[in-house]
Amino acid sequence: MDPNWVESALEQFLQIFTQRLADVTGGAKGIDNQQVATRQLAQLATALEAARSLQTYADNHPENGREQQQLIARLCWHESLLAARSTADRFHRSLQLEEGDLDSTETTRRLRNFDSEEAYREIGAALVADGMELAPYLPDDEPLIQDLLATTRRFAQKQVLPVAQEIHRRDLLVPETIVSGMAELGLFGASIPEQYGGVGLGNLPMILITEELSAASLPAAGSLITRPEVLAKALLVGGTEEQKIRLLPPVAQGELMVAVAVTEPDTGSDVAHLRCQATQGEIDGKAGWLISGSKAWCTFSGRADLLALLVRTEPDSAVGHRGLSLFVVEKESFTGHEFTINQPEGGRLTGKADDTMGYRGMHSFTLYFENYFVPAENLIGGEAGLGKGFYFQMAGFAGGRLQTGGRAIGLARASLQAALDYSLQRKQFGQPLANFQNSHYQLGKMMVELQAARQLTYRAARAMDDGGQQAELLAGMAKLRACRVAVEVSQAAQLMHGGWGYAEEFPIARYVADALVLPIFEGVEPILEMKVIGRQLLLNAATASQ
Repeated sequence: MDPNWVESALEQFLQIFTQRLADVTGGAKGIDNQQVATRQLAQLATALEAARSLQTYADNHPENGREQQQLIARLCWHESLLAARSTADRFHRSLQLEEGDLDSTETTRRLRNFDSEEAYREIGAALVADGMELAPYLPDDEPLIQDLLATTRRFAQKQVLPVAQEIHRRDLLVPETIVSGMAELGLFGASIPEQYGGVGLGNLPMILITEELSAASLPAAGSLITRPEVLAKALLVGGTEEQKIRLLPPVAQGELMVAVAVTEPDTGSDVAHLRCQATQGEIDGKAGWLISGSKAWCTFSGRADLLALLVRTEPDSAVGHRGLSLFVVEKESFTGHEFTINQPEGGRLTGKADDTMGYRGMHSFTLYFENYFVPAENLIGGEAGLGKGFYFQMAGFAGGRLQTGGRAIGLARASLQAALDYSLQRKQFGQPLANFQNSHYQLGKMMVELQAARQLTYRAARAMDDGGQQAELLAGMAKLRACRVAVEVSQAAQLMHGGWGYAEEFPIARYVADALVLPIFEGVEPILEMKVIGRQLLLNAATASQ
């Protein structure tokens, strides 16, 4: 399987597919008339970027282990080519789609001459034989990151992992020992610039840290960084200098915990039509805003000290997202599943945690605001930020999607490790499960998927650090790929556990339950494919053809 040949064939087909879809949708204006095709376009484009990222990693890998990584890359190319051929068949008639080289006898020959089943088994057998390194590889010339990563790994193993199962099974709040421990290590400020109290290491170290924490527990450690990341990115893009100086240092140092309040009970992905409203008012001579309405799925908002709250400041809903503004709401911290805050001026905020099948430890709340007063200085961007909250929030969500990619990788890695460990320990028919051919095949498939998602996410982090034009698009792709991989790998690992995979005393049951939320938050999978990745690809194509 020649990577250069496959890449060229995929590029050609994607160009044809994208241009045809751009034509029939009017450059993404009529995207809702081609939702299924747009989703498929996003998936294929993401697969191509994942394979590219994986190939670059394999080519630059140290000689020891390079051959295995190159085999993993070839498997990723093979799966991408198969997916493209299937897409060409599926949309050939409806889009009058030309397949390019995908329907050639040469493509068929190359696919058939590469024995992917044997290659997967080879990767799985290597995992069983020598425990191929599942933790991320970093160049030796990054000692500061290496040290922080090693420290984070020790913290996750000693402080998070021992309590992760109890937190899940008893639906406990994240212990303060974990919060304070992460704060002491500076983990909340990994990507926040030093001038604002952060460590200033950038997005790639933040992703590596997130992966280590999430491998121990997604909700009790890895997700603690998400909400500070979302608020920090929004402040850095739209906040006034005074707001950055006042808010970012305590967030970076873990002194103030953050929650994000965007989704509403009747409004999910359609952010432009949010109804929670802020009206200008004055309390005891102090100018500010009165918030009324409800928010849903506000994770960690009971414990949080700050809410990043997106609300409507323009009563006319016809203006859509241009009528939204972003506020920082300061509140008391609560540890239970319900809370009520009564302001002396008469405002009120109540919250109730919703029961969830997984992702326990942070508690996701539905919030109700009743004339809740927020000072004018807490409008992000000040007066200049009025009506720009949507854009600030989207900048925050780009960082959140990237960080979610890291969370998903950590969970997938933990699932693969659990499957590997169990297959080595569990005996059936007189020998360990790890000795069987099917175990090798399944472990190999999990490893390929993990590495593809990981390298795409790392590449997106580097692009965001470099300020590349495609950084937000790559972050969306990383989130899409990694979250789907986390679901698939955790469920495959559960099957390898047999009946014990359904028992909550085994961590794999927790991984499966936690993974299911990943394709939902920070952009539910279909919307992420259509409205973020697919739309951007079609807009790019329309612009290029002008």
